[in-house]
Parts: sequence; C-alpha cells; structure tokens
Amino acid sequence: QVHLIESGGGLVQAGGSLRLSCAASGRPFSMYAMGWFRQAPGKEREFVATISRSGGSTFYAESVKGRFTISRDNAKNTLYLQMSSLKPEDTAVYYCAAKFATTTAQTTGDMRLYDYWGQGTQVTVSS
Repeated sequence: QVHLIESGGGLVQAGGSLRLSCAASGRPFSMYAMGWFRQAPGKEREFVATISRSGGSTFYAESVKGRFTISRDNAKNTLYLQMSSLKPEDTAVYYCAAKFATTTAQTTGDMRLYDYWGQGTQVTVSS
C-alpha cells in the first residue's frame, strides 16, 4: 500500500507559478513510477506528466510541455510538479499517482495502469 498526499494547490493569476508536492508513505517510493493527472469540472481526468523510478525519464502532455516540470526526490519520498506560465485552462483538481515499476526507466501516461492515487489538490487560475 502506498499513501499519497498532495499539497501546494491554490489560486493564482494567469501567467503565475505554483509548485505541487506529493508526499508518499508506505512501500518504498523509489519502486514506483509516478504521475500527475488533473480533472477539470465537467471533464474527464487527463494525463499531465509522468516520471520514472529513477527520475531519468519524463513525459508530458502536449498541453503542458515547456510550462510544467515533473521531478522527484526519492530521499524525501516526494514528487513535485512545478507549474509556470499558468493559464485559466489549467484550472483543475490535480492528482498524483503511483505505479509499481519493474525497471528504473519505466513510465506511462495511461492512468488505468496506476495502482495508487492521492485525494487531489485544487488549482485555480484566474484570468
């Protein structure tokens, strides 16, 4: 079992920045590929970014590429999402998720493959 708690959400003006954190506990954090997903009101949950166990492989949705950066600190059991140049369309509840990975480079944007999910943190971008 992996327990995930997101933090760092809030209200920000368009063009601003936020850093989300996801604190993990339970099984060894370094055994899991991690991902960020988001769900806007009335829309389906969508992939944002993912990172491999080692942090050496990352992948982003086209809508956030160049603006968001996913990273992790395995010593602190924490996942991050640095969000810059925020747009009103980035408004959503952001979720972190963990997927057991058999290799250090494995990662995926397919949310169906993730094993554990946090409760989410709200990000609101005003225009």
